[in-house]
Amino acid sequence: MTDASATAVRELPLAPLHRALGARMGPFAGYSMPIQYPAGLKAEHLHTRCEAGLFDVSHMGQLRLRARDGTLATLARAIERALPLDCEGWPSGQQRYSVLMNEDGGVEDDLMLVLLTHRVDSLELRMVVNASNRRADLARLRTLCPELIIEEIDAALLALQGPAAERVLAALDPQAAVPVFMQACELRLAGALCFATRSGYTGEDGYEISVPLDAAERVAQRLLADPAVRPIGLGARDTLRLEAGLPLHGNELSPSVSPIEAGLAFAVARSRRTGGAKAGGFPGAARVLRELVEGAPRQLIGLVSDDGVPVRAHASVVDAQDRQVGEVTSGTISPTLGKAVMLALVNRDALTTGAMFRAVVRDKRPLLERVALPFVPKRYRR
Repeated sequence: MTDASATAVRELPLAPLHRALGARMGPFAGYSMPIQYPAGLKAEHLHTRCEAGLFDVSHMGQLRLRARDGTLATLARAIERALPLDCEGWPSGQQRYSVLMNEDGGVEDDLMLVLLTHRVDSLELRMVVNASNRRADLARLRTLCPELIIEEIDAALLALQGPAAERVLAALDPQAAVPVFMQACELRLAGALCFATRSGYTGEDGYEISVPLDAAERVAQRLLADPAVRPIGLGARDTLRLEAGLPLHGNELSPSVSPIEAGLAFAVARSRRTGGAKAGGFPGAARVLRELVEGAPRQLIGLVSDDGVPVRAHASVVDAQDRQVGEVTSGTISPTLGKAVMLALVNRDALTTGAMFRAVVRDKRPLLERVALPFVPKRYRR
């Protein structure tokens, strides 16, 4: 790959539709993405909370993993070597969250996976990875799992999010009402066979839908024809996920941050922990298992401020003696709450009862209050 092709900004399959809808486009993870539409970020954010927003997330990597010998045993063994999962008893069509780590226990990427075993002729694991990591993830997984065939799925990915999402999607295929949170199904949408999971990145009920490229615009237009649905850009996607307390790779997650520091201990199966039947055996296990027992040196926490000062990523968090004890990883003025909200990695020894924190924002020191996550309650259909 030449330097020019490596740095070229790619177009989404639905780029003409976004421009026709008035989107302001901007680069993200190597793609030209719709940042916001004429209504603006706040209106898009609040509309998603009240009705339904349609997000084009086709920049995300979609992968299909199959065992070379076609067996579930080989597929499970390989995945358990690469990820802190336990494949035993994993129901077909059930989605799981996991993390791909380096040998030092840092998070190289976070992933969504669905195991499909209900049809012998399609025994496979489907995986969605972050856009900026798709090439590195593919290379890493192929190295860790040589007994697997790992292919990219060339399809669009649409996310329909919000309280009206089920009604809207079920109007196109009633099967959409069947799955609950973190379950997958096939849907016939506008004549196209699509693969959907009841999941998303907003804290709202909703779906992520893998759509054949030749049907992507047709499906998007059918969804947008419902008065409850509006197109939503990358800006509101970020504020929505932050209100829901969801980590973003490159902010809360990085090759130096462990899943325990990031509050993702749930992603490490109990059987893979110290004393479990399948303890260890995945990249970064030494650090992760130690931090599960001893605690991590830092902790991802939620902070709010009523001082009216936006606090962005990389702002220092200081204690009452003005000593730096952490750093903000994501921050915004919450459209739902009307106050500054932020996620921050803070030293564990600073998290004492009644500890007072401030952020360093140029010459200001807004007061911060620690709060439980999420900032806005999640409304998944369980």
